[in-house]
Amino acid sequence: MPPPRKIIIDTDPGQDDAVAILLALASPELDVLGITAVAGNVPLARTEENVRKICELAGRRDMAVYAGADRPLTRDLVTAEYLHGVTGLDGPDLPAPTMPLQAMHGADFIVETLRNAAPGSVTLCTLGPLTNIALALQQAPEIAAAIAEIVSMGGGFFEGGNVTPAAEFNIYVDPEAAVIVFGSGVPVTLIPLDVTHQCLTTQARLDAFYALGTTAGTAVGELLSFFERYDEAKYGTDGGPLHDPCVIAWLLTPEIFGGKLINVEVETASRLTQGMTVADWWGVTDRVPNVRYLRDVDADAFFQLLVEHIRLL
Repeated sequence: MPPPRKIIIDTDPGQDDAVAILLALASPELDVLGITAVAGNVPLARTEENVRKICELAGRRDMAVYAGADRPLTRDLVTAEYLHGVTGLDGPDLPAPTMPLQAMHGADFIVETLRNAAPGSVTLCTLGPLTNIALALQQAPEIAAAIAEIVSMGGGFFEGGNVTPAAEFNIYVDPEAAVIVFGSGVPVTLIPLDVTHQCLTTQARLDAFYALGTTAGTAVGELLSFFERYDEAKYGTDGGPLHDPCVIAWLLTPEIFGGKLINVEVETASRLTQGMTVADWWGVTDRVPNVRYLRDVDADAFFQLLVEHIRLL
C-alpha cells in the first residue's frame, strides 16, 4: 500500500465543508498536515471555530488548525448565512471546541509547510474562497514547486452560478485570488457545480448516514438535512447538491469522476459576470490549458464512499 497522501485542507465550514473534513480524517489513505480556515460561508471567527468543532467530532483534537484570511484580497467579504445558518454549522448541536487554535496565520503555515516539503509532495484541498492559497503564493512563489496539485471546489459553467446567474460562491467571494491560483502554473483540478449538482442528498442517502447509529453518522445526517432545505426549495429537487466532499472523494476515487484539461479564466471586472469561471470546454480559443475541469461523477459511488468512511469515525 502506498504511503498516505499528504494534504492541507483550506476551508470555510459550512455543512458540506464539515462532511469533507470528516471524510478526510476518516481516510487512512490521507495524511492531513493541518487545516486552515478562511472567511467565506461565515466570517473567520466562525469558520475557525467550526473547523475545531468538526475535528473534535472526528476524535482528532490533535489536528493543527490555523486561522487565515478574514477578508478577500481586495473586496468586502460576502457570506452565506442564508444557506448555512448563523453559525455555518446549523443543524446538529455541536459543543464549543476546547482544542486550541494555532497562533500562526494560515497562509504562513502553508508557506512554512511547503518550504520544508519535498518537490511535488503536498496536495492543497480548497473548499472555500482561495484567499489563503493566493496569499501564500504571493508571499513565497517558490512554494509552488512543492505542490503536487490544488484540488478546488469552485466555479461552474454548464450549470451557471449559484450566487449570481454566472458565478459560483467560492470564486465570486474572491475572484482575484482565483486568478492567482489558476495562473500559478501548479496543477489545478476544479470541481465545479457541473459535478456537485449531480450529488444530491436524497432522503435515502440521508437515511444511510442516520442508520450508522454513530455520533458522527447522526451529525452528518443532521448537517445535511439542514443544508439541503434551501437548495431543495431553490431547485425543486429531492435533496440539495453536496459540494465540498467531492474534493476529498477525487483524491480517494478519481475513477468515479470524468473531465479534461482545459483553459479556465476568471472574470473580475464585469458587472454582470464577476466571478464567472469561463471554461473553454470546446477548445474554441488558443488559451493554454491550465485546469483539469471535472464534469461527470458517479453519484451513487460517491455517497457509498462517504457512508463507508463516516462509519469508521
